[in-house]
Amino acid sequence: MPTEELVRQQLATVDDPEIGKPITELGMVEQVVIEGGRVGVKIKLTIPGCPLKDTITREVTAAVSQLDDVTDVQVAFGSMTEDERTNLSSRLRAEKGSGNADMTIPFAEAGSKTRVIAIASGKGGVGKSSVTANLAVSLARKGYEVGVLDADIWGYSIPRMMGAEGRPVAFEGMVMPLQAHGVKLISIGFFTDPDRSVIWRGPMLHRALQQFLADVYWGELDFLLMDLPPGTGDVAISLAQMLPNAEMLVVTTPQPAAQKVALRAGKATEETGMNVVGVIENMTGFTDPATGTVHEIFGSGGGALLAEELDTDLLARIPIDPRLRAGSDEGTPIVVSEPDAPVSQQVDKVAEELVARAPSKVVGRSLPLNV
Repeated sequence: MPTEELVRQQLATVDDPEIGKPITELGMVEQVVIEGGRVGVKIKLTIPGCPLKDTITREVTAAVSQLDDVTDVQVAFGSMTEDERTNLSSRLRAEKGSGNADMTIPFAEAGSKTRVIAIASGKGGVGKSSVTANLAVSLARKGYEVGVLDADIWGYSIPRMMGAEGRPVAFEGMVMPLQAHGVKLISIGFFTDPDRSVIWRGPMLHRALQQFLADVYWGELDFLLMDLPPGTGDVAISLAQMLPNAEMLVVTTPQPAAQKVALRAGKATEETGMNVVGVIENMTGFTDPATGTVHEIFGSGGGALLAEELDTDLLARIPIDPRLRAGSDEGTPIVVSEPDAPVSQQVDKVAEELVARAPSKVVGRSLPLNV
């Protein structure tokens, strides 16, 4: 027969879907009741009415059901007291990557092991956001803890490309990022009406980005990717000031006109202190599936020339593939839906290069639960 000790061992494998730590470690398991093969578990939610109760129920049930002789699992919910929430909040704030009252950005601290990479472009329409989304998922599929900060305040697109919906939950002054495809996400798109424009100037942009970095509970990340707006405006300057150790990946198309604009974005890093870690050439050519002929719709050579002028490496040449566009619209990155596609292979190549340069990774009758 299952014992309480065995049940709690299984519950230790269940992470809170927002905080990303075991529910046992967070003090969320209030009660375990066992009657023969029937097991009841009462969970204390961090906030009343948690929108992820169904997820917790499903994962607790799956974990406990793995024990021999368990015939039924029932999950009931309560909520933490104010003191319990305060104590948990204090503990999380003390950890690297948590929100904090004095707006300290953990990724800017000397001891941070998180690799912060800004994805930039000189102009819009070169596929910067789709590269960011797919690169993040590729890194996550390799076992790394990855976050994406959608810093394109006016033209945010990460929520749709990652298939993430909903509003992040605030817990004792901290914001819990949403998650999709194993990646933690934060975007202004989670807080605004999608049909209304965000009309902000410099100081408001700076404050929003600072809060995204300091007040969001990111946890221990291996990589934080930031999807920058095109060009070299307020957002890029603010992020360079907040994260002086960040690196930059520059995305361009093969077209010479796009390369020249991207060059200005890359050169701007010399003034902000960011290091350009590489260049990605997107939309490099389209292969006719009927004949195998490659059509260089946007010209050729722009990526290699940009890498040469920035004295860095051309990390990938990503071909045109309608499935990449479709996946971005449907919220399923192509590295998930078509992992063997040439586009996915090129994205994986970039992920492998970044990893090589990164620091080491760190059902039955009710049971007598006191509801």
